[in-house]
Amino acid sequence: MKVRLIGKNLQDIKDLLPEFNLNVVESGSFDMVVAHGGDGTMLCAEREFPGVPKLLLRDFRTAPQCEEHGYRQILEKFKSGALKLSRLPKLTARVGNHKFLAINDIFVHNYKPMNALRYRVSINDDLYANEVVGDAVGLSSVHGSTAYYKSITHSIFRTGIGLAFSNSTEEVNHLVLPENSVVKITIVRGPGLIIADNDQNTLQVQEGEEVFLGQSDIESGLFYGLQEFMCPKCRILRHPNKSPYQGYIAP
Repeated sequence: MKVRLIGKNLQDIKDLLPEFNLNVVESGSFDMVVAHGGDGTMLCAEREFPGVPKLLLRDFRTAPQCEEHGYRQILEKFKSGALKLSRLPKLTARVGNHKFLAINDIFVHNYKPMNALRYRVSINDDLYANEVVGDAVGLSSVHGSTAYYKSITHSIFRTGIGLAFSNSTEEVNHLVLPENSVVKITIVRGPGLIIADNDQNTLQVQEGEEVFLGQSDIESGLFYGLQEFMCPKCRILRHPNKSPYQGYIAP
């Protein structure tokens, strides 16, 4: 199988891959991407090579691996066909002719840190909040619920999509919505800034502009080894003060 590599410290795995019938190519066609790193590398890999299957390997230099999830163990499971392929639906944001995609979350932030963002929220064309003042509002996937969404809401969810309000002065409830919900954010006072995952490409949204957030019913990411990538035992090695029962285990 022909594979492309993405991430840091690639020499740590490059010479190992041929033992498992994975042949690295620098150009031309390929069958799969091997993403070597952490959560950010996973997101970058999907953004650079959308829709292509990804094999996820944690970089042991920055993320210690438990005894079950070293390089050889993961690669052997992949070679034998025992490594599960997970499909993660993508979130979308649309502003006029602009479109953003994300695996974890999409947020509309205040553009200037010294100025709060004022915005109106509608869900499936029904007004939810006439005006909210705060730092950001955004949508999270199930997978992304253990990231920024969790830091805002102190919770995670298992189904649907999550709407979170960061540092709002009004009492608005964070929501978990059905997957087919459409959230409209209207900028009352801005500008705002759309941020999708860890993408460096952002977009300013001005007063009066509307941002439509939802989950794509077409686009998704394919990942081998997501459950091993999110292993609670490995996480304890990185964060020894955390309970082994915290965090999300991929389905």
